Amino acid sequence: MALLELRNVSKIYHLGGEEIRALDDVSLDIDGGEFVSIIGPSGSGKSTLMHILGCLDTPTCGTVTLDGIEVQRATATQLAQVRNRKIGFVFQFFNLLPKLNVVQNVELPMIYAGVSGRQRREQALHALELVELGNRLKNRPSQLSGGQQQRVAIARALVNNPRIIFADEPTGNLDTHTGEVILALFRKLSQEGRTVILVTHNPEIAAVTPRRIEIRNGKIAEKVDARLAGLDRVSAAATAGP
Repeated sequence: MALLELRNVSKIYHLGGEEIRALDDVSLDIDGGEFVSIIGPSGSGKSTLMHILGCLDTPTCGTVTLDGIEVQRATATQLAQVRNRKIGFVFQFFNLLPKLNVVQNVELPMIYAGVSGRQRREQALHALELVELGNRLKNRPSQLSGGQQQRVAIARALVNNPRIIFADEPTGNLDTHTGEVILALFRKLSQEGRTVILVTHNPEIAAVTPRRIEIRNGKIAEKVDARLAGLDRVSAAATAGP
């Protein structure tokens, strides 16, 4: 079974008597440990897809299964637990609390999970070491660069040891070099076995992921798996002969 399964998922809004299909009959599997980008222009449905995959929203119709849990059958409390324990979110604007220092920001998800103070501190320090920010523990967000703030946000996403990390335009507010550093960090996390899903409108960002899913007008327009594409090219060359 795939880690994430969508079957015939649609998300429909009604505005002024008009039906708007943000997602239209989408079926999709994502396996554990995959590094995937969801790409598409503004308004294509990619953010709606992320919200449904991340249990932030529910579909109008269709089924969503996350790590064996049927999302549409779960209660609001169960979905909150799934988001807290199985999913980490990283956003374009970091969403750090300005009055808290780095460690306190990273500890926040564990407070909601009921983790003890001592364990919170240990896990936060470990997560910050993973993103190479062990020397910035007492700084507040305003004292950090954009890249450092994004690394704090990644540490916060990692701190409950989630199986899946969603990153929504994670390099959108960063310069090119810092963006490359952040993408390299996501690649490393994927290599360690986490499922990483980037949402972006930038083809250059999407090009770093082995698999790219393009959304247009609420539908999957194209799936590109670089590994399979490479195997197909090798197979075709072998078949063609000299």
